Amino acid sequence: MPPCEGTAPPLLECRRIDIRIESRILVRGLDLQVSSGSLLAVLGPNGCGKSLSLHTFAGLRVAHAGELLIAGRPITAWTRRALARQLALLPQNVEDPFPANVLETVLLGRHPHIARWQWESAADIAIASKALAAVGLAGYEERDVFTLSGGERRRAALAAVLAQAPHLFLLDEPTNQLDPNHQLEALQLLRERADSGAAVVVTLHDPNLAARFADHVLLIGKDGDWRCGSVAEILTAQHLSQLYDTRFETAELGGRRVFFQA
Repeated sequence: MPPCEGTAPPLLECRRIDIRIESRILVRGLDLQVSSGSLLAVLGPNGCGKSLSLHTFAGLRVAHAGELLIAGRPITAWTRRALARQLALLPQNVEDPFPANVLETVLLGRHPHIARWQWESAADIAIASKALAAVGLAGYEERDVFTLSGGERRRAALAAVLAQAPHLFLLDEPTNQLDPNHQLEALQLLRERADSGAAVVVTLHDPNLAARFADHVLLIGKDGDWRCGSVAEILTAQHLSQLYDTRFETAELGGRRVFFQA
C-alpha cells in the first residue's frame, strides 16, 4: 500500500515500521508520511496499537523493524531536548504526581525552550496563559490542578502541549473526558495548528470527528494490517465495517458525510 503523503516535506516519516508488544505484531510494515499543514486521524479497535504507535513516533519505544524519521533525520540522531522542541506527545492518561497550580502545570510545556538553570520568562508565562485561554481555562491559572474535573484536567494537558509549540503534535485521544462542545473546540484548535504549518497526528474513536477535521486517515486493524490515505479515499462505510467488525452506513447531513452503525 502506498504511503500516506502530503505535498510538503514530511515532519514524520515511517519506513516499513513494525510495532510489536512481546511476540505480537500490532502494526506491520507501516509506510507513513505526515507533512506540515496536515492532520492525520488514527482509528482502530481497542488494543490494535494506536497508543503504542504514537509512543513509537515520539521515540518513547523503539520500532521492532524499519526506520523512523523526524523532520528528515533518524529519530536516534535527535537529543531528547532537541526532540522535545520538535514534537509534543499528549498521552491518553496524564497524571500530576506533585502539587501545582494550573499555570505551573502548563508551563511544563515551555521547559524544552528554557535554558538550563533558568526560570520561565514573562514571554513563557504569556504563551502559557494564551494556551489556557485557547482551551477555555482563562482565569484558572492559580487553581490547584487537583481541584480540576477530569475534562478540565484534559484541557489543561492540551494547553501544555500547545504551549510547547512543537512542529509535530502527537495526541492520544485528546477528546477523552471532554463534553461535545469541548471536543469540537479541541479539534478545531488542532486543525488551526495544522493550517498554520504544524503536522498533527491524533487518535480518535469517532469517525465523524475524523471526517470533519482530518486530511488523512490511518486505519489500524487487529492483525497488523493498516490502510492510509485521504479522508475521501479511506474513510468509507465499507472500510469502517471491516475495521470494527460491525456494519456502518453513511448519510448526508448538513452538507457533511455522516457515519452511523446500522
